[in-house]
Amino acid sequence: MPTKCEKSEIVGGKHTQSRNHPQLGSSIRVEPIRKTRDVALIKKLLADRPRDLCIFVSGINTNLRGGDLLKITVGDVRHLGVGESFVVREEKTGKLRRVTINAAVYAAVGRLLASRPDARDDAYLFVSKKSGDRLTVSSLNKMVKGWCRQINLPGNYGSHTLRKTWGYMMRTQHGVDIPTLMTVFNHATQRQTLAYLGIQESDIQECYLKEI
Repeated sequence: MPTKCEKSEIVGGKHTQSRNHPQLGSSIRVEPIRKTRDVALIKKLLADRPRDLCIFVSGINTNLRGGDLLKITVGDVRHLGVGESFVVREEKTGKLRRVTINAAVYAAVGRLLASRPDARDDAYLFVSKKSGDRLTVSSLNKMVKGWCRQINLPGNYGSHTLRKTWGYMMRTQHGVDIPTLMTVFNHATQRQTLAYLGIQESDIQECYLKEI
């Protein structure tokens, strides 16, 4: 979904647009990370930060929205193995959602919990290092933007990038069909899913590059 544009700065009593921000009243779409190379670079960047690595890996492997990702508690995942699941109630829809743990998430969660041996089951999995409280979506948004900026990845990114990256990779790397992804994202049309994942234009370009 389009994200609200960030607020303009006020300089000398006049509104000015920060560099790389859209014009007032306009909106821009948050993009997925499109290359496995860039996913690998971010994982490398976060290798010594168990919390951040776990957020990133979990976000691109579970298809959860940012708010739902940050609601996960230690007790939800502490005793789960690969292929096992936990349930989260989606903030946006109010529906219960079953989330299955894959090997990547299992390893990332294990590293994070090893760094927090005294964490109680009712504690949130992802907490602020300063306050100890649950991370906010706003904080996650800034984190994702920062990671992409640090690997010099052009484009607009935010917390929703993690969910979109899952869908984009499912389609382009694993060949998951569009009807299946439509169901996952609760979209009405294939065009909506293609636009949401940002792959329509790249697919069309690929067609022109093919020789007959």
